[in-house]
Amino acid sequence: MSSNDTTLSAQVNRLNIGDDQQLPETAPSELVAVVDDLLNQLGSKFSNISSELIMDDMSRRLDNLEATIEAGNAQAQAGNEGRAQ
Repeated sequence: MSSNDTTLSAQVNRLNIGDDQQLPETAPSELVAVVDDLLNQLGSKFSNISSELIMDDMSRRLDNLEATIEAGNAQAQAGNEGRAQ
């Protein structure tokens, strides 16, 4: 399939699926190719979303860890200043 036919709607339009007219004679292998491509696209999108969610979760955890370390450092500094006086 050409790069212009990468979206599902382009593939459906190319196969004339869903038209009110009589469906053209479409080879089963062509339909299988369209479904396979759709499944590959969906798999890729789910993988991307999963990766983004993992990265967002890791970023949130790192932010929490950084805040905890900063709070611990501030508390230690305050304790050291209190002892120095």
